[in-house]
Amino acid sequence: MSKILEFFGLPTHLQTNVDWSAVVGEQRCPYLQRTCLKTRKSEPDIAIGTCTLLYGRQKPTPVMICPFRLLERRQIFTDCIHLLSLHEPGNELHIVPQISIPGGSVDYFLVSARMGKVVDFVGIELQTLDTTGTVWPERQRFLEAQGVPTNDEDKTLSKSFGMNWKMTAKTTLIQLHHKIPTFEQMGKHLVLVLQDVFLGYMRNEFQFSHLNTARIGDPMHIHAYGIHSTADSPFRIRLGERLSTDTAGVARCLGLQAETDVELQEIVQLLEAKLSDNTLLTL
Repeated sequence: MSKILEFFGLPTHLQTNVDWSAVVGEQRCPYLQRTCLKTRKSEPDIAIGTCTLLYGRQKPTPVMICPFRLLERRQIFTDCIHLLSLHEPGNELHIVPQISIPGGSVDYFLVSARMGKVVDFVGIELQTLDTTGTVWPERQRFLEAQGVPTNDEDKTLSKSFGMNWKMTAKTTLIQLHHKIPTFEQMGKHLVLVLQDVFLGYMRNEFQFSHLNTARIGDPMHIHAYGIHSTADSPFRIRLGERLSTDTAGVARCLGLQAETDVELQEIVQLLEAKLSDNTLLTL
């Protein structure tokens, strides 16, 4: 059985009538509604397409390795609307990607706007597991098993992949440590969206006991999603747990000190410049 569970957004184990050759040719990501952005470094025109892998020896678990996989049904954005404390009926909701702030860039902003002016916003960071080694041979073997010629010697390689739990977790926490003081100073929220199995690892390896069951007054929130089977889909994400803390709490996870400074108006201006019909959140 292939360790690739989702390929270009399609479940591999249950789909019997898929033209995988056409799927590979189109290279379309259903979550971005555009060409997949995860490409080979050696061949940037070729999308890898692996969304979710089956990982583990004792109890193999579906593990998401592409952050865009978390965009399914745009549920993560509706799950953050309650953090827009200044949002009112009649305001428009926008999703604005990639805004830079001190400490780095933020993947998405959920924005409440009225008449083209920002009323409130929430920063949203997506994080899935990075892999060690390469998933490419497993991908190619899956395609060969589906009757799709690959003309690729990599499919015969015995190389395996792993999950880079420690480095991914540490990098994630350091990035939060750099960014959350900005949001706390402005009285806004930053949300880390991740898979529940990744949160479980972070709990075991870092100091997480001081984090609260989500409180709206805290600036830093963590939304953990599980993968569940439904009548419509074998792999659907569902919000399972919410935690929260503040700048000191994030620093406590790593034993670091946080410092940064930013003016609220700078971020508001960046967001307003990107508001358009294309960024509207439609349900």
